[in-house]
Amino acid sequence: MKHVIAEFLGTFIILFCGTGAMVISQETGGTIDHLGITICFAIAVTVSIYAFQSYSAAHFNPAVSISLWTVGLFPGKKLVPYIGSQFAGAISATLLLHLLFPNNQQLGITLPRGSFVQSFVLECILGILLIVVVLFTSQGKKSTRHLDGILIGATILLAALFAGPISGASMNPARSLAPALVSGTFTAIWIYLTAPIVGMVAGAFIWKKMQ
Repeated sequence: MKHVIAEFLGTFIILFCGTGAMVISQETGGTIDHLGITICFAIAVTVSIYAFQSYSAAHFNPAVSISLWTVGLFPGKKLVPYIGSQFAGAISATLLLHLLFPNNQQLGITLPRGSFVQSFVLECILGILLIVVVLFTSQGKKSTRHLDGILIGATILLAALFAGPISGASMNPARSLAPALVSGTFTAIWIYLTAPIVGMVAGAFIWKKMQ
């Protein structure tokens, strides 16, 4: 249960602070710009990793859990509980934002601003980038492991800064599905449910081949 609760709480924090920054920006006339939103996401991820990694290894992302499982770093028996708790945390955070800001129609949904192909390819590449950093830090030399939260947070900041204006830089199926469910907006949701998984599984096998 500690693993499940940690995954729930970490994902909740990331969604509540990250998509919450998007919602509050809309509610206050853009007081939080793109840079501010990306920083909120990055800090939320970093804080959650350091807070909960001793309990659950701090996945907070179904694509991360699935990719680690494909290369034998995560037991299959934990896959469904982890993914379930991640989606539950994301949906709970979005529902709370909806209660706080009932007039907000988007709730931080992820939408392509270019073509669907552009967003799909970007999300795949961002997935590769993220999981490669995750694996080379968490499974690498002992000297880098204590920096994993900072490096992963920095990777998310980097990805969101340059790709966010086009694809939204989701990199996380739970992050995108929760606002889509609560808002009832499912435009291009298939991109954000599939591309991060495709990218992270590919990145995990890249890492494995280099071992």
